[in-house]
Amino acid sequence: MNWISEWALPKIKTLFGTREVPDNLWHKCPSCEQMIFHRDLERGLQVCPHCGHHMRLSAQARLDATFDPGWQRIELPRAPADPLRFRDQRRYSERLKEAQAKTGLDDAVIVGHGTIEGRRAVLAAFEFSFMGGSMGAAVGEALVTAARLAVLQDAPLIVFTASGGARMQEGAISLMQMPRTVIATRMVKEAGLPYIVVLTDPTTGGVTASFAMLGDIHIAEPGALIGFAGARVIEQTVREKLPDGFQRAEYLLAHGILDMVVKRSEMRATLARLISLLREPVLVPPPEAAPALAAPEGG
Repeated sequence: MNWISEWALPKIKTLFGTREVPDNLWHKCPSCEQMIFHRDLERGLQVCPHCGHHMRLSAQARLDATFDPGWQRIELPRAPADPLRFRDQRRYSERLKEAQAKTGLDDAVIVGHGTIEGRRAVLAAFEFSFMGGSMGAAVGEALVTAARLAVLQDAPLIVFTASGGARMQEGAISLMQMPRTVIATRMVKEAGLPYIVVLTDPTTGGVTASFAMLGDIHIAEPGALIGFAGARVIEQTVREKLPDGFQRAEYLLAHGILDMVVKRSEMRATLARLISLLREPVLVPPPEAAPALAAPEGG
């Protein structure tokens, strides 16, 4: 010990004070492992500026990035909170309360309506942070409500998926949301409105097996994991080694499952262009006037 550490440093700390530095100013990209300043990551919509890896984006941020300013979020009907009174290591009701406190949402989907570059649209976005975006009765109710709103407003329905599948804590009730959401998509299509699905990382399980693969157009973000069962389960079932990139967006695009893979920075403009193309009125030329019949000679 010397006079610097015993006397000078305490005096300096007392004079200037100590400031607490937040521990979340920098984030490490899970792909390239480069460090990214948090403001740069927010400006880039959670896309790594070094390698272009698309990290998960919250449902609120996704709707903010897609809609024009001034969009409105709609209040969704409440579903039974714990219909089976399920309990494993913890009560399902406790898990719900924890997820609600963590995300500030009632459940794993939010729905809003507004415009995308001046074109009306209804959007539903999954929040993966809410119990893995799992689909229970509340999620099914949200998608049915979004479909009804789209029909009411004569607007296209766009769904951003990010889910691990059905919610096991709701048992058969969660499985019944698969046909229920399929009916919701039929409501939109029977009204002659576009139904567009944007598959983000990850989209798996019962969500993939229902409404997520019934869109008029399927878009995915780069590198998104999309599938039904996990890769290890499939390998054990077919007893074959799966190809590289299996269940990734680029692989599915190459095999005709997807229509396009779009970067997050280009998603808003792409959706606006698709709405314009799909909602453009078809001009049918009027039928030619039938030639007048000549009056017979002699009256």
